[in-house]
Amino acid sequence: MSALLGDVQDDLRRESEQLDALVAPLDAGGWRSPTPAEGWTIAHQIAHLAWTDEWAIAAATDKDAWDATVVQALADPEGFVDAGAGAGATADPATLLERWRASRQRLAGVLDSLPAGTKLPWYGPPMSPTSMATARFMETWAHARDVADALAVTLPADDGVRHVVHIGVRTRDFSFRNRELDPPAEEFRIELTLPGGGELAYGPADAAQSVTGAAYDFALLVTQRRHRADLDLIAKGPDAERWLEIAQAFAGPAGPGREPR
Repeated sequence: MSALLGDVQDDLRRESEQLDALVAPLDAGGWRSPTPAEGWTIAHQIAHLAWTDEWAIAAATDKDAWDATVVQALADPEGFVDAGAGAGATADPATLLERWRASRQRLAGVLDSLPAGTKLPWYGPPMSPTSMATARFMETWAHARDVADALAVTLPADDGVRHVVHIGVRTRDFSFRNRELDPPAEEFRIELTLPGGGELAYGPADAAQSVTGAAYDFALLVTQRRHRADLDLIAKGPDAERWLEIAQAFAGPAGPGREPR
């Protein structure tokens, strides 16, 4: 296991445990609380995390099972994810929580054990174990914010958000193509400040277009957990401006986003 994978796995473990601490004390009614994701309760959010962990395990260990789920996804690209979350959300909360705990623990072990250079099939391009762990962090982080909103609590902002930023930057061109738009030809300069005060920078320093602001807010934007109007982000240039309107770090159809607060 590489040092980088170990770092991402550690941050993913902490993020998962933080979310676990939010949902574990809830009664059955609490698990049915609606979240900002339309039609999704807290149970849906946790079921989706468990479901995705399980398919990531299949991608690494069971080609036949993985191939079967790809066929299902192609048959219903719009409803495939919702169907998986909905089915899982019907379980008894204690059973669902144990399912998620087991799936995330097993996935961590699977990713740690894969040989260097391994590429896992996925719904987009194949992913390295480190990229898969980073994607799992991003999704866990995003769902944790929905659960926190449902429970009217505020989760601490920490520098683990850099993993979400990394995916958000790398998916710039995907965000355009996913809306049937041509990606910008030129690179942007992206400068973001982490919660701990550190700086993240991407792209040429002399780029004509740029995005600057808070890394935490950028992560909320690219996971579509907040409307841009509610965030501390500044775009310079028309293409950078457009990107912040459509940014999407997750695979699948373009989401509806959130209304301004």
